[in-house]
Amino acid sequence: MGLVIAGIDEAGYGPLLGPMCVGMSVFRVDDFDQPNPSQTPCLWDLLSPQVSRSAAVKSRGPTPPLAIADSKQLKLANSSVRSHPLTHLERGVLTMLRCGVDSPALPADDNELFQRLGAALHNAHDCYGGPPIPLPLSGSALQLNIAANLVTAALARARVNVLALRCVTIPEPEFNRIAKAENSKAAVTIAALGTLLGELWRSQVGGPDTVHLVCDRLGGRTSYGEMLAKLMREIEPGGMIRVLGQTERRSRYAIEHKRGSMQVSFEVESESANLPVALASMIAKLVRELAMLRFNRYFSARRASTASTIELQPTAGYRNDGRRWLQDAADIITDTDRRTLIREF
Repeated sequence: MGLVIAGIDEAGYGPLLGPMCVGMSVFRVDDFDQPNPSQTPCLWDLLSPQVSRSAAVKSRGPTPPLAIADSKQLKLANSSVRSHPLTHLERGVLTMLRCGVDSPALPADDNELFQRLGAALHNAHDCYGGPPIPLPLSGSALQLNIAANLVTAALARARVNVLALRCVTIPEPEFNRIAKAENSKAAVTIAALGTLLGELWRSQVGGPDTVHLVCDRLGGRTSYGEMLAKLMREIEPGGMIRVLGQTERRSRYAIEHKRGSMQVSFEVESESANLPVALASMIAKLVRELAMLRFNRYFSARRASTASTIELQPTAGYRNDGRRWLQDAADIITDTDRRTLIREF
């Protein structure tokens, strides 16, 4: 019997502009034997020294360890001149994607990456279209393939498999629609969680493996039983939610159904304690940042095609800078742009 460990985390919950992205990574540990079912093995320990919690860890060889950590720790400042701001996020996500059970090659560009992650920006603004952005943005495909070969060997030694990397994207109009319908911005996160929970349930529950899902805590909420019950009624009715424990730092549940069962945990700072959650955070952040590269490319080209004299600096879409960008871009964006691009919650 094995253990399937999945992690879910989001990027882009609070910005004014740009999509919200929710990532998921799924691993399988072979021959799992743990007397305490609430505990899962530390994948950082199992994959050491080829996988690290920090990009600062050095290696005796020419290839540094692969950094898997909270995306906020790995994303470099946009003003970085020595390395591309997305260097560590890209290296971690593309390498782990290359190590997956069905991923024999690196994606050549962001379109291919989005397709393989299931990240669709459909029904979004034209700014997310245009020609694909070649990958990698930093370093070379050869360097990433070398890193992937080393990590693949570490995975084999630890008897661990990368089953899936996924990302759900919620463009601004869909974000506004869900938030308005429920009168809650948190409903957007819950909707994306339901999509990924359903995928994990249908693909992994029902076999011989134990399945654990770990999520970052949603705001200050400590009780998730009713939310999980509602999501499961839409995914596969007929099951029940059993509370295993609820504290200020961790809330645990068992989803039990005739198909099988799954444990779900919501934890404070879960990306610091669970590699699958950290990788999910990196997936979500990388997809959002690539979407914003497209956003800025589109409007920079539009400004260049007009008589505007305002220099339009790129934006990451967060509240204050998003407002600055909207003011700077006032003479080149239309009312339709505003309705399509601005978050209302």
